[in-house]
Amino acid sequence: MSLTKLDQLYRQVILDEANHPRHHGVLKAPTHAVTLRNPSCGDVLTLQLQVKDGKIQDAAFAGSGCTISQASGSLMTDQIIGKTPAQVAAMVTAFSDLVINGSVPDEQILGSAAILKGVHQFPARIKCATLAWKAAAQALTEGDQHD
Repeated sequence: MSLTKLDQLYRQVILDEANHPRHHGVLKAPTHAVTLRNPSCGDVLTLQLQVKDGKIQDAAFAGSGCTISQASGSLMTDQIIGKTPAQVAAMVTAFSDLVINGSVPDEQILGSAAILKGVHQFPARIKCATLAWKAAAQALTEGDQHD
């Protein structure tokens, strides 16, 4: 497959994730929640998590933003369900390294979220891509916690 066709495939996947996001909405009984803003382009993302027995049982995000931030939120929520907070912290670090430096991650750690690697070529979009991931890290460490 040529590089141009591969780029088109990646773009299509990102558009599909943004237009038909998974885990978009609100949870009935979140245990952790946080709202973050990206003032550089106006993205607003609220992330809710339900953590039980040391693992993320469910996740949902809501808000408004660009295609990259919405696709990243969809991919991120799908990947963190079933993970421990420590695993999510490692994923956040790996994702940040992926989009900031273009590093090649262990695909097992990020799963399908690794498709956002191309964002590193567009420095103005890095904050968009990392917003959901920063929200996950913050929700698990500092966010509003509900029992």
